[in-house]
Amino acid sequence: MKRICLLLSLIALLVTAFPVSGKGKKTQGSRQMAVYGVAFYNLENLFDTINNNGSYDLEFSPQGARQWNGAKYRSKISNLARAITSMTTSTTPNGPALLGVSEIENITVLQDLVKEVDKQLVEQGKSTWNLQIVHHDSPDRRGVDVACLYNPRMFRFLDVTNTTLHIPDNEKFRTRDQMCVTGLLGGDTLSVIVNHWPSRLGGQEQSSYLREAAAALSKHIADSLWTLRPNQGVIVMGDLNDDPQDKSCAKVLGAQKKPDGVNPHGFYNPFWSMLDKGIGTLAYRGSWNLFDQIIVSGTLLEQNNADGLHYRRAAVNNFEFLRATEGTSKGGPLRTFSGGAFLNGYSDHFPTEVFLVKPRQ
Repeated sequence: MKRICLLLSLIALLVTAFPVSGKGKKTQGSRQMAVYGVAFYNLENLFDTINNNGSYDLEFSPQGARQWNGAKYRSKISNLARAITSMTTSTTPNGPALLGVSEIENITVLQDLVKEVDKQLVEQGKSTWNLQIVHHDSPDRRGVDVACLYNPRMFRFLDVTNTTLHIPDNEKFRTRDQMCVTGLLGGDTLSVIVNHWPSRLGGQEQSSYLREAAAALSKHIADSLWTLRPNQGVIVMGDLNDDPQDKSCAKVLGAQKKPDGVNPHGFYNPFWSMLDKGIGTLAYRGSWNLFDQIIVSGTLLEQNNADGLHYRRAAVNNFEFLRATEGTSKGGPLRTFSGGAFLNGYSDHFPTEVFLVKPRQ
């Protein structure tokens, strides 16, 4: 009898020390963790078929060089919806809480996209996500914008601001505005700055000053947020047209390669080490770049905020069906067009994602 009592006491002690987590939960030590995905996806020229921007929009119209018609547009929408609905894990079965996007023409294409996402989810026998749209028309000459989609069951939207990048002595310069979306994720305040920094047109070194200016603007927006709420989380995401080690990211924004020593108002870039391992989001002439970054603030690191919302891991969502299977771009993103030929692909970029966790009460 004494042995039985001792055995029962030992079992009770083990169960108390190592609780079993439920579905969709993660444990950190003895604490259950809620998990949230925050993702970014360059949708590669998601234009409708209507030419409403003159010569800049002619290319993506039935009369343009790409003969962009209703059938191609609907196929593009369907393909992108498949990519988005695939962004699920065992701990994030309902997909990302937030998804920043770039290279979209207007709010109409986003409305078509989120409808198609829900349509495909229903066809899969799953619950709809009812993604909400935050959109703003940027001054970019091509008419492409950034935007944010969010799941209202996980993210409570509070505010959005859009900031224009001005380049001194160049009044004609136009690019995408930086969109800062603020809300509550897991009850904690989080701001996501969605970017599409200036391209490398004219050469990487010659155009670097433009992306350095964009990085400085992102940092200024973050500093302004911390003036109001010093402890809040900030994420800088987007197609930055630079790699993590380039000056704009590493020096101007100050995003470090390792989380160790990053102060609360500093930044950590988890995608730097990924690129070092040969993992990228777009391929050019046989070499990888990782332009599609999600950079987290020090206030989102466990060392500075163990009891609040904090970073756990990062991923490049290079799903097999998103990859080209032949040609010079084999293994890279299966894009919509190549050399003028319609490939019926997805995007010339892979989506990226970070996973944030918060201890359950």
